[in-house]
Amino acid sequence: MTLALSGKEIAAKLEEQFPGSIVESCPNSLVVKSEFLLAVATFLKTTHGFDFDYLASITAVDYQDYFEVVYHLTSLKHNHSLVMKTRCYGRDNPKLPSVVGLWRGADFQEREIYDLMGISFDGHPNLKRIFLWEGFHGHPLRKDYL
Repeated sequence: MTLALSGKEIAAKLEEQFPGSIVESCPNSLVVKSEFLLAVATFLKTTHGFDFDYLASITAVDYQDYFEVVYHLTSLKHNHSLVMKTRCYGRDNPKLPSVVGLWRGADFQEREIYDLMGISFDGHPNLKRIFLWEGFHGHPLRKDYL
C-alpha cells in the first residue's frame, strides 16, 4: 500500500516553486490552477523526492459551476501517492493541457473525459471520441445532458 502524501505539505512546497499556483489544499489532496497544471505536473514527476512516475487514473466531476479533473499520482520509487485536482470553468468549451507527454497512460483517460464530459485537452496527440460514435450529440456524464 502506498503512503498518501499530505496535500497541504505538497501545496506549500509547490507554492514556493510556483507562486499563486494553488487554489486550495487539504490533508488528502490539492487543487492547482489550470494554467499551472502542466508545469506543476512536470515538477511533481521530475523532482527528486517526489518522482511521481505513474499516473494511476484521471477522472472528471461536473459540479455544475465548474468541472473538476482529478489526477491520482503514484511514485513507484518512493511508494507514495498524491491526489491533484484542477478546475475548468465554462460549459461551452472547457480546456486543459494534456499530460500525455508526461504519462502515456493519460491517452485513453483524457479521451474518455473528452467523450463523456466534453473537456478538451490541448496538445493531446489523438483527441477523439473513444466510446461514442463521431457525430453523437452531447456528453452524457454532464449534469445538463438530457
